[in-house]
Amino acid sequence: MEVDFIRKAAQPRLLHLRGLPEVMAMTDIPQNTDDSSELPKRSDPDSYEEKWYKHWVENGVFAPDPDRDAPRFSMVIPPPNVTGVLHMGHALNNTLQDILWRYHKLMGHDCLWVPGMDHAGIATQNVVEKQLMAQNMTRHDLGREKFVERVWEWKEQSGGTIKNQLKKIGVAVDWDRERFTMDEQCSLAVRTAFKQLFDDGLIYQASRIINWCPRCKTALSDIEVEYEDEDGAWYHIKYPVMGTDDFIEIATTRPETMLGDSAVAVNPDDERYMHLHGKKIMLPLVNREMPLITDEYVDRTFGTGALKVTPAHDPNDFELGQKHGLEQIVMMTDEGIITNDYPAYAGMDRFVCRKQIVKDLDAAGLLIKKEAYTHSVGHCYRCSVTIEPYISLQWFVDMKTLAAPALKAVAEGRTNFVPGRWTKVYNTWLENIRDWCISRQLWWGHRIPVWTCADCGKQSCDIEDVAKCQHCGSENIAQDPDVLDTWFSSGLWPLSTLGWPNQTKELAAYYPTSVLVTGFDIIFFWVARMMFFGMRFGVDAPFHDVFIHGLVRDETGKKMSKSLGNVMDPLDIVSQYGADALRFTFVSQGSMGQDVNVSDERFRSSRNFCNKLWNATRFILMCAPEPATVDITQLNPADLDIKDRWILSRAREITDSARTLMGNYDLNEAAQAIYQFIWHDFCDWYIEMAKAPLRGDDPGARAATETILHAVLRWSLSLLHPYMPFITEEIWSHLPGTQGIILDSGFPEVAFEQDAQAGNTIALLQDVARAVRDIRANLGAAPQEKIPALLRTDDPDKAKALNHLAEHIRTQAGVSDLALNADLDAATKYMSGLAMGVEVFVPVDEERTRQEIARLEKSMANARKDIEKVDKKLSSQGFLAKAPPEVVDKEKAKQAELLADIGKIEQRLAMLQNA
Repeated sequence: MEVDFIRKAAQPRLLHLRGLPEVMAMTDIPQNTDDSSELPKRSDPDSYEEKWYKHWVENGVFAPDPDRDAPRFSMVIPPPNVTGVLHMGHALNNTLQDILWRYHKLMGHDCLWVPGMDHAGIATQNVVEKQLMAQNMTRHDLGREKFVERVWEWKEQSGGTIKNQLKKIGVAVDWDRERFTMDEQCSLAVRTAFKQLFDDGLIYQASRIINWCPRCKTALSDIEVEYEDEDGAWYHIKYPVMGTDDFIEIATTRPETMLGDSAVAVNPDDERYMHLHGKKIMLPLVNREMPLITDEYVDRTFGTGALKVTPAHDPNDFELGQKHGLEQIVMMTDEGIITNDYPAYAGMDRFVCRKQIVKDLDAAGLLIKKEAYTHSVGHCYRCSVTIEPYISLQWFVDMKTLAAPALKAVAEGRTNFVPGRWTKVYNTWLENIRDWCISRQLWWGHRIPVWTCADCGKQSCDIEDVAKCQHCGSENIAQDPDVLDTWFSSGLWPLSTLGWPNQTKELAAYYPTSVLVTGFDIIFFWVARMMFFGMRFGVDAPFHDVFIHGLVRDETGKKMSKSLGNVMDPLDIVSQYGADALRFTFVSQGSMGQDVNVSDERFRSSRNFCNKLWNATRFILMCAPEPATVDITQLNPADLDIKDRWILSRAREITDSARTLMGNYDLNEAAQAIYQFIWHDFCDWYIEMAKAPLRGDDPGARAATETILHAVLRWSLSLLHPYMPFITEEIWSHLPGTQGIILDSGFPEVAFEQDAQAGNTIALLQDVARAVRDIRANLGAAPQEKIPALLRTDDPDKAKALNHLAEHIRTQAGVSDLALNADLDAATKYMSGLAMGVEVFVPVDEERTRQEIARLEKSMANARKDIEKVDKKLSSQGFLAKAPPEVVDKEKAKQAELLADIGKIEQRLAMLQNA
């Protein structure tokens, strides 16, 4: 924005605006060294972001007050891993939470946002084990106690990098209440919950199929398994039917597991195998007799319709084995090595064994065929080793009992998913839930609080360590070596962070929490666990709402990954564009719950918005440094100019709308509405129209304009603050009459009714101005060039409005001479447009028309040459086959852009040729 006024010297005057409540000044409010009403020429996030965050923390701005009589708003942060660093998903998730916290704070609510980190069992243990490997050591060289001490040392020295990174984006968490899933409070909650479930018979120990990592040698939760497509094969094998020359054809992708087969299963209604019911099957290579069983579980249409059943190495086969009483044969060790029960393959790695078995089957004439097959294979999320479905003695939680109340809470609306479509996902998982394997074969984590007696064989469980068997009194007892799944402690997060199992003031005030903000990918693994733990141990479900957001993707919609080279570091974005630009980009596009596409261009656009607001403020402070001492609510709308009534009406509309949208989690729509209001309504239109009274000699009009400019600016800053906290706080500190910080101002209350007439009149102005601007563009007029225009309308009300708006139209549309309802000159050529029923005419001379037509025809020729090259590329099968997908996408985007340009040129040529 160009500043074309010289700031006038003035004595300081206090701006008092009703609707923007005055507050007590906070100590040590950061100020610039120069006059507080003078903003630097450019916004520099580095100069104020760290300054303001430090101020907020040191002055306890983020601290709640459980003794205060006010509506409560509370959240717990989804705890990032202690090993983690800030990525785009974290930045999006925490930005959304921060927006909600600041919105509710502005609404006058007592707000609590609890921070903390997860101990991340496998990830953290791997970090320290790698350090030991660099010293040619293993954890076993240290022993369990020393190893755990070593992990704690690493956590204190290097863990929690992400904590300081989160501060960079402005999170309003109360750091004084920071929790860690293995701190004393959380550990007490874990042991208390475990004991209650154990005593109620809901925790038990059994041999079941689990996800097993042969490298980490631990069970994994489903979320710790990452699936990747791999090229494999279907191996079709002959399984001889004993006593006959017949065989059953079996297809498998894991032929090595046949060593553990204990049956072959077919559907009882499959006519192909009815004559074999009751027969015995000979297991190839192993020569072990097995039964042929029938079960409706077998899908007749899949593969050969016959299944090899390996109960110890497949979860579905395990269920079949349980049902039919089949033997559970473990054919490999926990390291993925074939056991000594099979001399021909003993000591082989499972994948080496696969190749050897295929060779042996082929040599024995038992391999029918091998078919290439691409399938999804699970890998350990930490070490990337292929996981093995493996039978193991583990600890489990009976989930059916816990799932029912969690389902009921959502069905009865005590917890709501936003968007609502995620309710079905949540329900489906809980309705089909299996018992949860909670034990991990690690040393870092919450050790299972169960002691087994070597004398009587019974188990003791307690919150405190057990010294004697609770059944026989023997001291010959040993604690279970396993630790709990990390999700057990994080499932208690809303309770443990507020002090449970102790009945604290915070638990009474802030539980259930107001909302959980999280990604859809952990609905199963975290949201559901918090729900059933909250229903079991809390007074109700742990949160009223679950706000689900999407993923952050690149500008083409692709998921970010290192392999694609499209990963963006949020800290790099903050360094380049500022935290406010990062935050606003996340929420200024798309719609609620959808994925967010980001790019440098979009971050730059948000940065431009910051600059627009900054420059608008500088203009206001230079042209109206100390507005008249007018209480804005004392302004009589009837005495105000149409532009003033319009901007006050729009301010009322936007504040009402933003309050509703943000309260309903429509953060994207609210952001877009606020952006539209500030950039276009306030900066592009009102400030431009305000220049006339600011220049003029009417002191009343100037005073009203000054007061309205400052009032709307302050309202705008309060509306925008949840999205862009740093720049709004910095600007706020420079405004005359402001005290304290922006959060103290409260959510804007605009004491003016919406004015439909003013809105319609300014809409007419805007439409007419745009019509003239379009003609200017078609003429190729320079920005500073003024052109004549003629307006015609038969509507007397519109004619009256246009006459009143004439000066604004000249200014906004770059018009020199403006005529209303004058006759058209028959000898003159005109270009025309239409704006809300008003005809717009601009006279054009032949020479200018010829020049512009020639320029456009040259542009058209160049565009056609360019698109011919692109079309040739995209029609080449060689190019499409060899070029990387991103290169093809780039050419398609270029093609679309060129087609759009050609269309625009054609339209402009048609207008000029018909003028």
